[in-house]
Amino acid sequence: MRGAALAATLAFVPLTAACGGGDDSAESERKRSRTAVTDAPANGVVAPAKVEVIAGLTGCTPKIRIDASELRQGVCHTKKVDYLITTFPTDELKETWLDSASGYGGKYLVGTRWIVSAQPQLLDGFRDRLGGTIRQLRGFGPAAEPSAS
Repeated sequence: MRGAALAATLAFVPLTAACGGGDDSAESERKRSRTAVTDAPANGVVAPAKVEVIAGLTGCTPKIRIDASELRQGVCHTKKVDYLITTFPTDELKETWLDSASGYGGKYLVGTRWIVSAQPQLLDGFRDRLGGTIRQLRGFGPAAEPSAS
């Protein structure tokens, strides 16, 4: 299900990348949630924006699914889990992708011009190797409101 949601999101990246807009609530939320990219404690580096290099740092050889001007995406298949590595030529395209993916919610490991989509429990381990920041996307639908006492 998550793979289908990600694939659907990726289909809209070229469309959303071409659209400009004002500083709407999604843009404001993104600016508030943005944090500095941090170095990977284990390697002392931040992974570059190349699918093959990031995959190598996580211990896999990726199968490239998408090779477009807006993004490159590779799938890492292991005995335990599959995960996606998506790279972008600019941080603006990365942020556009994240805005589109926010409708589905979830946690992502986000670095400079790259995103790793994996099961949430794996993200900390990947962060140790790659650097980046774990970002929680809210998703569409009603938000839980605190009850009034």
